[in-house]
Amino acid sequence: MATIINLTPHEVKLVTSEGVKKYTPSGKIARVSMTRELIRMVDGVFAYRPIPGEVVDLPSPQEGVYYIVSALVRTALPERKDLLSPADFVRDEDGTILGCKSFDCN
Repeated sequence: MATIINLTPHEVKLVTSEGVKKYTPSGKIARVSMTRELIRMVDGVFAYRPIPGEVVDLPSPQEGVYYIVSALVRTALPERKDLLSPADFVRDEDGTILGCKSFDCN
C-alpha cells in the first residue's frame, strides 16, 4: 500500500464511490518560487509574465511514497513520478470546491 503525504496548505478530500477520503496537510508546503517579468502596459496597468523558479520544501523521492502538491509544483518537475495534484473537482451549486475525484500525475 502506498503512503500519500499532503504538501498543500489545504485538506484534500478525495470523493469516491465508497465515500470521502481525507488527506490532512502535513505542515510542510511544497512551493515554486516565482519571479515576474514586466511585459507591457494594458489600459494603464502593468502586465507581467510569471517565471517559475526553484521548487522548495519538497522531500526527495521515497519508494512507495506519493506527495500531493499543487499543479504548479507538479508540472515544474515532470521527471518526478511521485507527485499528485487534485483533479476532477466536485463543486457545490455556488462553485465552491468540495473535493476531487482523482489525481493528476506526471
